[in-house]
Order: sequence, then structure tokens, then C-alpha cells
Amino acid sequence: MTWLLILILVPLAGSLVLAFLKGNDRAAVLAALGFSILEFVLVIPFWLSYHAAGPRLQMTSSFDWIPTFGVHIAFGTDGIALIMIAVIALLVPIVVGGLGTMDKLPPGRSAGGFLSLILLQEALTIGVFAATDVFLFYVLFEIMLIPMYFLIGGYGGANRQYAAVKFFLYSFLGGLIMLASAIGAYSLAADKLGKGTFDWATLVTVVREAPLSTQIWLFLGFFLAFAIKAPLVPFHTWLPDAAGEAPIGVAVLLVGILDKVGTFGFLRYCLPMFPDASKTLAPLVLVLSVIGVLYGSILAAGQRDMKRFIAYVSIAHFGFISLGIFTFNEQAMIGSATYMLNHSLATGMLIVVIGLVIARGGSSKISDYGGMAKVTPLLAGLFLLAGLSTLSLPGTNSFVSEFLVLIGSFVDQPVYTILATVGMVLAAAYVLWLYQRVFQGPVRGDALVGVGGGPGTAIAPELGAKKAIRDLDGREIAILAPLVVLIIVLGFYPKPVLDTVTPTVQQTLSAVQGGK
Repeated sequence: MTWLLILILVPLAGSLVLAFLKGNDRAAVLAALGFSILEFVLVIPFWLSYHAAGPRLQMTSSFDWIPTFGVHIAFGTDGIALIMIAVIALLVPIVVGGLGTMDKLPPGRSAGGFLSLILLQEALTIGVFAATDVFLFYVLFEIMLIPMYFLIGGYGGANRQYAAVKFFLYSFLGGLIMLASAIGAYSLAADKLGKGTFDWATLVTVVREAPLSTQIWLFLGFFLAFAIKAPLVPFHTWLPDAAGEAPIGVAVLLVGILDKVGTFGFLRYCLPMFPDASKTLAPLVLVLSVIGVLYGSILAAGQRDMKRFIAYVSIAHFGFISLGIFTFNEQAMIGSATYMLNHSLATGMLIVVIGLVIARGGSSKISDYGGMAKVTPLLAGLFLLAGLSTLSLPGTNSFVSEFLVLIGSFVDQPVYTILATVGMVLAAAYVLWLYQRVFQGPVRGDALVGVGGGPGTAIAPELGAKKAIRDLDGREIAILAPLVVLIIVLGFYPKPVLDTVTPTVQQTLSAVQGGK
């Protein structure tokens, strides 16, 4: 029993317990909070047990699953997987704690069912980041779509079924194409070793010796699955619909965690297994990355819905992350790896704060708000902090990551880097524009000023009655506090994260440079 197995089994056990608490919402919330906090506590010794200077895969475990085909239930972690496991363990208690304040369940839906799916999603996602058997990775990659499908389709907005089906079909199709490439890699191993295997470490040594044409075809299968998941333009269209219709807590996990499986896949699978193909096709990926940065930034500036705004902002950020990965520069790649964590923190906090705004105003439309800083100054301040972190202001956690991507990418790809920098300018514009429209100026909009009412009142649509607009309470401050602390601390002292991911990045680059 290793740390990784424990970290997978704890939320899985919590999910099973919650499945039997559907009739008692209070007990379900307390149980989910207990399991999720326990998971976070267990991550601390897990992090401390990791030795950055040691082998790439640590805390490994392996059990026979389908011996005939060389398939194992095998887990291990590297520095990049470690930070993603840590951030999901942080975000899930925030999602659970926000139920009832930033999220309200539809009539007839129980907290037990919702939270059971949340914990199941946590267990499966940790399994995806930890899997070291390629077939197991594929299976978990597909299975983790199921709880997210039900979370969006069962608890989302008016168009939730369309968004859930679109999300599922895109990712599922990408996974099937990846499976075809995984079988191709298995066949290469069988030809060379006399016996097929899906072991990641073994496939890295075997597939990298394949002819360039073979590598390219296998690379494309993995890349397409990860480009959909990330998502890169033009494979992005599912994200605005899914994020726009998902409950706030689900959107935190979808945009903050699940999308990182794509960029993680680039680093864990595409580059080490197919180094020559990665270098050959890098110009294409860089073009898509820069298009994503500019396209996402421009469309974010034009959004009328705050939740869809977040989706397009993330599309721009994922383009930036993939830019740093496919320049094959150490500084840029370290920046991209840490950006995965910092994007989760900054965007996760921004989604939570937007959820608190929506909970007060009853609308996600930007035009329904104005002057909220006069009524909710603390909420306005934290919204601004999350926004500044999103646009990578110096002193916030995202700045170091973005700076490393820029200085590293400029060395090898100056044209692409200059074009991507335009996206940074646009980021400052669209984030501050959103803040100005929602929180500054006169109090306006039916969401904040009721018929015949003044500032600080609103209309409850279902009752037609006025209600007070209040600032953050103690529970909401407690939900946001960990994110605030990490955004500020990592802004001034990013060393623990940089030290964790740097050896893994160096090993990845060594694998790429060691190609034929």
C-alpha cells in the first residue's frame, strides 16, 4: 500500500459512503468535507516524501491486471503529477465547502449524490495523473468523463444536457484515437522485445527508436486526445458550453484540473515517447498555441456571460502553456509546468468569486451588475486579486510562470513569443474591463437594484421580492483564504514548486534531445 494508492482510495471510499447518504444533506456535506480534508492532509506527507533529485517515477506500485497483454495496475508520480495531485486535493474541499453558498442544487437533487460524484471525480483524476501503465491511463482517461458528464448534465444550467453530451463525445472520441496509438506502441514493443507491454518506462525506450513516419502517426493519436482535453484551438468548442452550463464547483474542477490532463499528457507521453515527431511537428503546435492565445483573449473580451468569459480566458492560457512546452527550452518548459498549478489556483479562485457574485445577483450576465464594490467591498477586493493573478501581475503566483515561458520561448521562438505577448496586453484589458463593469461605477442592473429599491437590494426572481446584497461571510472567507494565501506566497516565494518540477522537466528535455 503506497501513498498514491491511499490517495486514490480515500476519495473513492468517501464517494461510496456518500452514495448511501442521499436522504440527509447535512450529513452528506459533513462527510464529504471530512473525506476531502483528510485527503488534503494526506497530501502533505506525500509531498514531503517526494525527492525531487531522485528518479523520475517515485512511490510506485504495480499489480498484474491482464498479464496476457502485459497490462498492470501501476502508479507512480513525478514532480509535475505531484503538484497536480496536490492542487486537486486543495480544490475539492473548497468545492464541497461552497455547496449551498456559491452552488445551490436543483430541486429534488440531493447533496449526497452531487458530492459522491465530486469525490469520485477526485479519485479518478488522481489516478489519471498517477498512472504509469499506458492502458490503465487510457481506461481512467475515459472513465473520468462519466462523473463529470453527470455533474454537468444533472446539476447544470438550462442547456446542461447539450453541454454534457458535447463534452463527453469530444473527449471520448479523442480517447479512442489515443487507444489506437497506444496499441501501435504496444505492437512496436512486441516486435522488438518479443512480448508486448503497456509499461510507460519501457515504451519510452522502445517507441523513441521507431522510424520518424511511425512516430508521427502515433504522436498524432496521443496529441489529438490531449489537444481536445487541454483544449487547443480548434478543438476547444466544448469548453465554453461545458463551463457555461456547469455548476460553479464543477467548473472549478473542470477548468482548474481536468483540462490540465491535456498539457500533462504532452509532457508525460508525447515528448518522451515520440521525441522526433514532437520536434518535427512543433511548428504546427506553436501556430495552434499562438492562435489559441490571441483567439481566446479576443473572445474573452467580447463575452457577456461571466462563466463563458472564464472558459475563453482559459483557452488563451492553455495556448500559452503549450507554447512553453513545444519550444523545448528548459526555462519555458518549467514555466509551463508551474503555470499548470498557478492557473488552477488563480482561475479556481476567480471562478469561486464569480460564483459568489452570481449567488448574490442571480444572474451570470455581466450587464446585470454594476457598482458592487459599494455594497460588497471585500468581495470586490478578492475578485480583483483573482483577476490580477489571472493576468500575471508581478507579486502574484502566475507572474513567475508566465515570465519563465516568455524569456525561455523568446530565445528559440521570438516571433511566436512576441505574438503571444499581445495576448498578455489583451489579458490586462479584459480582466480589468470585467472588474470595472461588475464592481465599479453606479449601482445598476436588476440583479442589484430592485424595482423601487436602492443599492444593496435585489429581486429574487422566483419570489418577486427584494433581498439584501451582503458582503462575504465567515464561511465564504474560509473557502477563499487558502487560495489567497497561496496566490500571494507563491508570488514572492515560488521556490518549492520550481524545485519540485525542474528535475522532471530536465528529464523530459533529455529524452527529447536524445531522440534519433
